[in-house]
Amino acid sequence: MRIRLGCELAYQLPAPTPMIINLNVHYSRVGSLERPDHLVTKPPVPITSYRDSFGNWCNRLVAPAGDFVLGTDGVIHDEGLSDPVGLDAIQHEVEDLPSETLQFLLGSRYCETDLLSNEAWRLFGHTTPGWGRVQAICDFVHNHVRFGYENSRATRTAAETYAEGVGVCRDYTHLAVTFCRAMNIPTRYCTGYISDIGLPPPYASMDFAAWMECYLGGQWWTFDPRNNAPRFGRVLIAQGRDAADVPLTHTFGQNTLTGFKVWIREESADQGK
Repeated sequence: MRIRLGCELAYQLPAPTPMIINLNVHYSRVGSLERPDHLVTKPPVPITSYRDSFGNWCNRLVAPAGDFVLGTDGVIHDEGLSDPVGLDAIQHEVEDLPSETLQFLLGSRYCETDLLSNEAWRLFGHTTPGWGRVQAICDFVHNHVRFGYENSRATRTAAETYAEGVGVCRDYTHLAVTFCRAMNIPTRYCTGYISDIGLPPPYASMDFAAWMECYLGGQWWTFDPRNNAPRFGRVLIAQGRDAADVPLTHTFGQNTLTGFKVWIREESADQGK
């Protein structure tokens, strides 16, 4: 299938302001792009790019004072399959894990494994290691946390989400990531697009989403504690230890977000031409 995706973010800035932008499709999906999702700004400004320590593609710019708009718009080809499921994927012993996965066992800014380790073992120590254990964690988090944009707070950690029982998709993900790491399962935080493809209407307004990937059976698998079901048309933007590693925009100065739009939808072969 052909999927059109993109976003538009509008700011009001009191002074010229440096920004780091992480809005492009992840390098692992670049080969599927029919039309690249280049970052475009109004007014135009010079943009330089680099890869961060996790391999994510980042853009640097200095936004001028006043009204400033940035965004992307691309078309990507997708096989039309849902998130893969591997019910027999095993959990590795820590000593058998590849070295590059070990950082995803550690605590991080929003994932306090030290605070939730005992609780994780109390809740999930009886579960069968592997896919079933991760699914049990997702089931618990999905049912424990009440979703609502009115509950959004940029500084909420996994321990706070557990205590408060409210949050948005990043909070669901941080809590599930923390429980998985506490159970010795390497788990990384992901951000990107999740479509409504294959779901019945009505559809909510689009937004960027967070989910996680767990290392089981020698590979990384997608889990989504917020939706807690395989989805179609999931497109990764970035991955890291938690949201602190992969902010969509990082603004080094005062700013007011005045507009925010996200789109991801299936298009026919003749659309967009």
